[in-house]
Amino acid sequence: MLLPLRDENPLVHKPVATIILIVANVLAWFGLQGFGSPEGLYTSVCNFGLIPGDLLGAVPVDTAGGCAVDGNGSYLTIFSSMFMHGGWMHLIGNMWFLWIFGDNVEDAMGPVRFVLFYLLCGVAAAAAQTATDPSSVIPMVGASGAIGGVMGAYALLYPRARILNWFFITTVSVPAFIMLGYWVLIQFLGSFTQDGGGGGVAFWAHIGGFIAGAALVWVFRREDYVREHLNQPRRATANHRWF
Repeated sequence: MLLPLRDENPLVHKPVATIILIVANVLAWFGLQGFGSPEGLYTSVCNFGLIPGDLLGAVPVDTAGGCAVDGNGSYLTIFSSMFMHGGWMHLIGNMWFLWIFGDNVEDAMGPVRFVLFYLLCGVAAAAAQTATDPSSVIPMVGASGAIGGVMGAYALLYPRARILNWFFITTVSVPAFIMLGYWVLIQFLGSFTQDGGGGGVAFWAHIGGFIAGAALVWVFRREDYVREHLNQPRRATANHRWF
């Protein structure tokens, strides 16, 4: 398993938007989700998570075994769900990936464009997951879909940037297109091991976000920012294996 630790990609501008997004997710975890307390988690996930069947009116009124739904879900949950998480590790993992890949993608877009790009990728991710099971009453939460879009953009902007990864008991440095290609493959394989109606990981949200990011990057990137970024010297990465 490859777990990214850092990249060698330099920065030109301070990643203001990436930091703000991370802070917003953490504040939502503390302020709306009660630090993951059982009551806070349940209430926030039901109120702010995206429930496909409720949003699309594809289910009758149901209050048994989960969140109460009446087929009149709010479209605002498409956005609020991006800032909800299912647990500490879910939050930490997502914010770690956003920190590693978000700063360099923001560097190619600027903060305002990056935030809009991020939100649109999240919408695309929600649409992809909803399409797989439009009558689901299981809440969708997490920034993973939007971050998948960030990773898709990174793969096209900086395919040969080296990513330092933890690999079992050692570290390896591989080009971004290998590491991110591996991540997408894992999502596709995972999507076939879990039916659309089950709980767990929203694999199609990850895939949909990644594809959206790879497509939208051509609209949101700024050519002058990309050139400026690529002219920076690479960060040195030593004392590890290279692929």
